[in-house]
Amino acid sequence: MSDYVLSCCSTADVTRELLEERGIAYVYFNYQLDGQMLKDDFGQTNSPAQLYSKMLAGADAKTSQVSVGEYITHFEKFLTQGKDVLHVTLSSGISGTYGSACAARDQLAEKYPDRKVVIVDSLCASAGYGLLMDRLADLRDTGMGIDELAAWAEEHRLEVQHWFFSSDLTFFIRGGRISKAAGLVGGLLKICPVMDVEPNGSLAVKEKIRSKGRAIARDLQKMEELAQGGRNYTGKVFISQSECLVDAEELAHRIETTFPHIDGPVRIYPIGATIGCHTGPGTVALFFWGKPRE
Repeated sequence: MSDYVLSCCSTADVTRELLEERGIAYVYFNYQLDGQMLKDDFGQTNSPAQLYSKMLAGADAKTSQVSVGEYITHFEKFLTQGKDVLHVTLSSGISGTYGSACAARDQLAEKYPDRKVVIVDSLCASAGYGLLMDRLADLRDTGMGIDELAAWAEEHRLEVQHWFFSSDLTFFIRGGRISKAAGLVGGLLKICPVMDVEPNGSLAVKEKIRSKGRAIARDLQKMEELAQGGRNYTGKVFISQSECLVDAEELAHRIETTFPHIDGPVRIYPIGATIGCHTGPGTVALFFWGKPRE
């Protein structure tokens, strides 16, 4: 049994059951719908279908990071039990939550001088963040200590490849990530922007591809180019999707056919409320262990 707790935020976009099964603690992000503050609680309050239905009906959706106070409460649960904490945050390239977690750590240091809170910026998002947490749980279970595990995470986090596309640009336009003019043209031409997460943890549009079928093929091609071991890749593959399960399943089927040695079937998860408030429906995201992002 390790003498520390491995922890993340709900924006890892896997299931609560998986995190609990792996012994990973979690703290909820927050979001608002028409001014009502809610928790990004793995779809318990609003299922993905309910969330996107409300957004498409015009609900004002906003997200907010975990506050310093919420982090203090979360960490203190374990510090009072005599446990240290290794908390891995959502990428600082898309959220300020890393700074909040560090501020909470600093405030708790004086109160608990014999305990340790270590904060790592994942530089990952959605189920890519979840894929990193899953590997960290594996390493923790081999007996790796808190400092060694934190160092491993910082050394290898950029090996989590993120490739995703969206067939519905509505909320990318609404959030200002794509201009209205570009969005109109993209919609008429059935453009699916193919995006990734950059080395600094931010999102970037890499290509603009016509049709979902070609975007799915491009994601598969990127995995062939970048996966550790190429077609002999033996790691896990996670996919997250926002109300486009058929597209995610098509990509998963192609991956399982192309990469016969992957670790188990491709796991498909719903995109959580925090990420979903920005993408809306129609996004498929692929995550695997590959060459370091550069």
